[in-house]
Amino acid sequence: MTISDPSARSSRVPGYLDGRAVLDQPLLVPEPAADAAEAPAGSLAWLRATVARFTGDAQAHARRRAHAMVQLARLDPRELRWAAAGSAVGADDRHTVVRILADQLGLPDPEAVADAVLTVSAGYFCGDLTPAQVKAADEAVASLLTRTARKDSAEDLEAAAQGIGLLVQACDATARLVEHARRATPDGLPPGDTDALLAEVLRQDPPVTALRRRALADVRVGGLDLRAGEVVVIDVIAAGSDVSAGGDQSDSDPGTDPATLAFGSGPHRCPGQAQALALATGLLERDNPARQVTEAVARVLDLAATWTAWDGRPLAVDDRVYTPHKAIRRVADHLVDHLAELEARLAGREPQPDHWHASATTTPADLAPFTPEDLDEARSRLVRLGRVWADRLGALSDAQLDRSPGAGWSFRLLAAHVAGSLDYYAGAVGRLGAADLEEQV
Repeated sequence: MTISDPSARSSRVPGYLDGRAVLDQPLLVPEPAADAAEAPAGSLAWLRATVARFTGDAQAHARRRAHAMVQLARLDPRELRWAAAGSAVGADDRHTVVRILADQLGLPDPEAVADAVLTVSAGYFCGDLTPAQVKAADEAVASLLTRTARKDSAEDLEAAAQGIGLLVQACDATARLVEHARRATPDGLPPGDTDALLAEVLRQDPPVTALRRRALADVRVGGLDLRAGEVVVIDVIAAGSDVSAGGDQSDSDPGTDPATLAFGSGPHRCPGQAQALALATGLLERDNPARQVTEAVARVLDLAATWTAWDGRPLAVDDRVYTPHKAIRRVADHLVDHLAELEARLAGREPQPDHWHASATTTPADLAPFTPEDLDEARSRLVRLGRVWADRLGALSDAQLDRSPGAGWSFRLLAAHVAGSLDYYAGAVGRLGAADLEEQV
């Protein structure tokens, strides 16, 4: 059979291994944006022609992807998760995602950036817009370019395009991931690991259901013989089901979760997976700030259960040192301090001034051995403090959580901060494993 136009033919790939093979093949690239050689800088057509997402040429793609990676390196997933977990409810999740990213990147007027990105996202992937929508999108791209480009050089404009592309690509996909996770748990998130829930959603109901690749030249990959110009479609849901059914993953990259086929693979793999998952996790946790605190307490105690193996040497983290007792002290003090702040603000009083020595001081008591009895005391103390937090937060309305009285963070953001700080202090000591226990015997 002769096909005069290879681009008119497409092959569907449902299996995980074949899908990985297609995505890893450098001669198979995302379908390029329509020719925009004459498109002026600052237009939607220019953006689509300039971002790494639609770039098939290997050299140009590597250069543009490197610009994107510089931007991503400025986005700490822990900070993104905390910001998302403390964001106000009721807003469009797409808007919240972009606003947080813009704020973390230091862009002026994150609210206006988010508004512009939502306008651009309508035609970013398909480019199928009415003349009025194209005009609005062009104006939005131009406004974003003024906020992201430092110079008018070709290199700087190309770098700025990658930053805009990251914002647009995060906009819909991250919000849909959150929407699908909520759809999978209509009665509310079950206690436990949000990461596991998101991994399951990425396998069974991902925000991106298909990935298209076009052959740059004749190539054989897996069981497919593809001609130059031919399109192949990877069925992400079928590939996830293939993995769930026990498909062979022996060739997976180290540390690659099978669920992340939704993020692609190979040279065009989405580089912002950690940031997207952090934002999605935070948005899901935001729905129940009380549980943020109680689950953080549970994570602290899970690690603390291994600290009887501590060898007596303080552990250096950032510019501080920590021990099991010091970590427990800081966890308890943090819970008490911000609970006192919350209660004072609700009562219309100024919170007590901060005179904690905090982590700057390591006391003789901090250096004491951490015994099973100390662990029991920590459990009794921290579980009760966590429950007090949960009861207080659970009694507040969304309005009180998001538009909280007094000066300072909203109570929802305060809860997210407390949970993140508890993870930090406990993580400073970490999990002391079986090898540590054996050394103590």
